[in-house]
Amino acid sequence: MTRLSVEMLAADTVDPITSAGHAQLGIAVLLGIAVIVLLITTFKLHAFLSLTIGSLVLGAAAGAPLDKAIASFTAGLGTTVAGVGVLIALGSILGRLLADSGGADEIVDTILAKASGRTMPWAMALIAALIGLPLFFEVGIVLLIPVVLMVAKRGNYSLIRIGIPALAGLSVMHGLVPPHPGPLAAIDAVHANLGVTLALGVLVALPTVVIAGPLFARYAARWVDVTPPERMIPQRPSEDLERRPGFAATVATVLLPVVLMLGKALTDIVVDDPENGVQRAMDVIGSPLIALLAAVIVGMFTLGRAAGFTRDRITSTVEISLAPIAGILLIVGAGGGFKQTLIDIGVGQMILDFSKDWNISALLLAWLIAVAIRLATGSATVATISAAGLVAPLAADMSTTHTALLVLAIGAGSLFFSHVNDAGFWLVKEYFGMSVGQTVRTWSVMETLISVTGLGCVLLLSLVL
Repeated sequence: MTRLSVEMLAADTVDPITSAGHAQLGIAVLLGIAVIVLLITTFKLHAFLSLTIGSLVLGAAAGAPLDKAIASFTAGLGTTVAGVGVLIALGSILGRLLADSGGADEIVDTILAKASGRTMPWAMALIAALIGLPLFFEVGIVLLIPVVLMVAKRGNYSLIRIGIPALAGLSVMHGLVPPHPGPLAAIDAVHANLGVTLALGVLVALPTVVIAGPLFARYAARWVDVTPPERMIPQRPSEDLERRPGFAATVATVLLPVVLMLGKALTDIVVDDPENGVQRAMDVIGSPLIALLAAVIVGMFTLGRAAGFTRDRITSTVEISLAPIAGILLIVGAGGGFKQTLIDIGVGQMILDFSKDWNISALLLAWLIAVAIRLATGSATVATISAAGLVAPLAADMSTTHTALLVLAIGAGSLFFSHVNDAGFWLVKEYFGMSVGQTVRTWSVMETLISVTGLGCVLLLSLVL
């Protein structure tokens, strides 16, 4: 299903907590989002607090009793954290093991050793995609960009020519492929199948990385020519590592949860019998929790122990990995609270009433909503969670495949045109030593290309699946 029609869409069956009309609800939504944008961009308030306040303003403006608005927000927060919190934590542990053990360096060094001048941009995109699977975007930037700077300096490569593919690989994984927070939250909001979403996400990610990475980098390098800033070029850290994990073991560990979740999705399609023993086993083994937990446990041996880590060192690595995700969990949870408030005041029904006669794809509508919120807030995660809450009713009668495509359309929209209100914009600008204008012509255009290409791939898949 890709077209909106009153016969194919069903509204939320829960009675709204307010009797406000469509006009008041529309004003409330705009006011709630405006408050969030203003608090994040102008007052520099943390996104968790901004989403919390915006949710309360949304409920109040819609005429909902304050106690019910609070109950909606807290229920949404709790449900979202319960659904994705453990997965985010496990992903963070795996990423930290990968970084601290030297496994990430092993992937980088092995691929770069086999790459020549012409294949270097493709090698950087591959490295970023592999490392970007278990790592959050900001962690991936901090881990990978110093490597890009060193390669550009020592090999006399154009920084933009090899840097853009690396950024594209990281960004695409962040926006489209679970277990990253945005896609996980959207999957939870629209009740999509994680395995199917992961499979289609990888399918969409491949051409998107190619187009927005190595191919676009050819032109971006002509527009902007910068040299790696000396102050940003790191020296290889002298870690107290006895050795590094092997390349094959490291890649196998990173891909293990992906293989398990894809295996579950494939079994569901091929067997399609809930009572079948194989399918029941794969339902357990391929569940996100077990898949990521298995990767973490395996990683303690293939990454931690292989690097000579003691038990205490592995324990310390796990503890350290959990601290940085507190803010992410709170933002994702508050986004879930905002989403639930939108649903409970009846915004889903309002969108259905307005859009039932539109000749527009539900996937395109989801993308446009995510784009608008992304441009306003600068946060891909906030855009994904908010848009998912707004369009969740559209998934009511969608097939499993098209519900997954709805998640990917939202994810693609959440990456559109990163600019000055996005922390990633400034991170890239400083690492690459570019001006604001140069960052817009490279990073911002790349993000827009990812968003549009991702949407195009999603719409093409919707025609054939």
